[in-house]
Amino acid sequence: MATTTATLDIPASPDSVWQLVGGFDSLPDWLPYIPTSRLGEGGRVRTLTNEDGGVIVERLESFDDKARSYSYSILQAPFPVTDYLSTLVVHAGPDATTARVEWTGTFTPDGVGDDEAVALFHGIYRDGLAALHATITAGARITAGLSQRTV
Repeated sequence: MATTTATLDIPASPDSVWQLVGGFDSLPDWLPYIPTSRLGEGGRVRTLTNEDGGVIVERLESFDDKARSYSYSILQAPFPVTDYLSTLVVHAGPDATTARVEWTGTFTPDGVGDDEAVALFHGIYRDGLAALHATITAGARITAGLSQRTV
């Protein structure tokens, strides 16, 4: 088994970040790489389409709203791994206005070395968290601008 984790502090409260990322069907709301998500099996399976038209099917394995965490496995994807399990968690950051988001995955490389598989998923997680940061900060700027106009 190989594992990787990416972590990023986001300038927003943990609850507001969780509000955005905590829905199993919410990836298109903050991750440009995934413009489409469809839920099946009562919301336990999501079928994602990436920007290149590739399909990824994932199963929700656990969800803990209080801990701001969910875990999912991959049922179908063009990735060179098996036994994939990933967890997305929103922690409290160093102060009340910062969330620390952690995205971790474990998997067994299939046809590639551990280093290559780890680099692939670390890049996905790192880029995903950067996109989340950009979405949150763009929203904060828009909200601040609206607040200034309505005062």
